[in-house]
Amino acid sequence: MAAERSRSVTVCLPARECAATVGQVVSALVPLRAQGVLDEILVVDAASRDGTAAIAAEAGARVVQEGELMPSYGPPLGKGDAMWRALGVCEGEIVCFLDADTEAFSPHFACGLIGALVCEPGVQLVKGFYRRPLGGAADGGGRVNHLLARPALAVFHPELAGVRQPLAGEVAASRELLERLPFVTGYGVEIAMLLDAWRAVGLAGLAQVDLDEHRNPHKSLAELEPMARTVLATLAARLAAEGRLQDAPEGPVERPPLASVAERV
Repeated sequence: MAAERSRSVTVCLPARECAATVGQVVSALVPLRAQGVLDEILVVDAASRDGTAAIAAEAGARVVQEGELMPSYGPPLGKGDAMWRALGVCEGEIVCFLDADTEAFSPHFACGLIGALVCEPGVQLVKGFYRRPLGGAADGGGRVNHLLARPALAVFHPELAGVRQPLAGEVAASRELLERLPFVTGYGVEIAMLLDAWRAVGLAGLAQVDLDEHRNPHKSLAELEPMARTVLATLAARLAAEGRLQDAPEGPVERPPLASVAERV
């Protein structure tokens, strides 16, 4: 893959209190950088108090603080905002977002996503999908994905019903496409990015890659409820924009397409 690609690649890891995992994730990516599979490993830290930034830097990543990026937009408003701000300082023509809290991280997460963009003509955005072990079961995690996101897409956007993990944080895309998309702040970013990319490049411009298994800490139902509410509000906002839903509540804050913004740092 390194010999075939002509575009530079940044792997970006939004991170908040990920000291237990971020070092192993970065350490697994460093050999890929040495082999020419990717060019930059960027960790965007959310002012973590557990040493996440120092651990990531020691492992070999470039580390930036999300609160120091795009300061005119005020304090960062969650994951989607961190991704949007990070896009302005990513150096790659391909940007691969991965989760910094992944346990037993394997380099194939990056290789699978990047490879689909490099090797499949016309593909501009790639989503990962995987099994999420829960308790003693081989699958069963990703409850908001299975109980809300996938059914909602099947009902309102059946063209995307085949997307296995619409809320997966593992996604890679051309920088050119990402800079044309608005970014929803918080946990609505993944579902909005999928919908907006589909509108921009069509189904033929999207792909998904089987990444086998993903392990990370599971949240309680009480913790998942705000996430589900944000995803639902994001979907409602998109339906309202399409004229398919009236009197929709106000959706999450959105950042404008980066291509329209003069300030990048």
